[in-house]
Amino acid sequence: MPRQLPRRAVLGAAAAVTLGACTPGGDTAEVGPVAQPSSTVGSALGPVAVAAAPLRVVTLDTAELDSVMTLGITPVGASPAAADQCLPGYWPGSRLAEVAGTGTVGDPDYARIAALRPELILSSRLRDDTHAEALRRIAPTVLSQSTGYPWKANFQLHAQALGRLPEAAAITTAYHGQLAQVSRALGGPGSTSTRRISLVRFVQGGRIRLYGKQNFPGSLLTDLQLGRPAAQNVDQFDVEITLDQLAGADGDILLYATYGDPVAAGTTAALASPGWQALGAVRAHRAFAVDDQLWFEGIGYTGAELVLAQLQCLLGA
Repeated sequence: MPRQLPRRAVLGAAAAVTLGACTPGGDTAEVGPVAQPSSTVGSALGPVAVAAAPLRVVTLDTAELDSVMTLGITPVGASPAAADQCLPGYWPGSRLAEVAGTGTVGDPDYARIAALRPELILSSRLRDDTHAEALRRIAPTVLSQSTGYPWKANFQLHAQALGRLPEAAAITTAYHGQLAQVSRALGGPGSTSTRRISLVRFVQGGRIRLYGKQNFPGSLLTDLQLGRPAAQNVDQFDVEITLDQLAGADGDILLYATYGDPVAAGTTAALASPGWQALGAVRAHRAFAVDDQLWFEGIGYTGAELVLAQLQCLLGA
């Protein structure tokens, strides 16, 4: 039977983090006049004039949420992924309770955003290219080109827009320190490179996805110099497969998650199929369900910290 990793292992050392805060909300506080633009940020759509050290920030995807929260700011508004209807639960519920809903990823609610009187809006062209002009009429809008794989560069863009580059430098230094610590705990690069880690995501309304190397969790495996199954050891985002191609999901350890409803995403059918039951990782009880909002939506340094802690737990067992 597939194993669900205990929630405690997901959190690692971050014991203060609580899961399951699925109700973005909170009233909009009255604030004084918005600061005049005082710096320029080079976003994917050209230079954007932004206020110095803005605090009233709206994030329209989970990567931007991770950046802002990691840099010490709780946004006034944020958008969850459409199939989740809640913001990622690896953040403390006390902080999420202060965040108002602003639509869903890729479908921003302009009226709600405007009512929050933001000083800055963060998103990407991938999600909001067609909404950029309307968003710019509400507040300065900084868009990265894409999301996921370029998360480290996007974090620097967000830090620049927020006026928090020194804090960003400390965060990236801590990340490299954690990488070194986890690598040592797992026996060093010579040991990690021999382990084949499989990443599988079942997506509501889509097919089964084998994640390649050019995505957020794939980049973390690369940073730890962990090996990948041949079908996933590719320089692309993912490879979509059908039930009769499940052999490509096998590995020394198989990590899988579901975005949306397990029946609609095909998870239920796949896990009951002969092809899944025949996988070596499943037969060896080395297949683990992981938190989709953390592993596949927690795109940023706090998400990375928790994923690395979970990897150490899984691979060190």
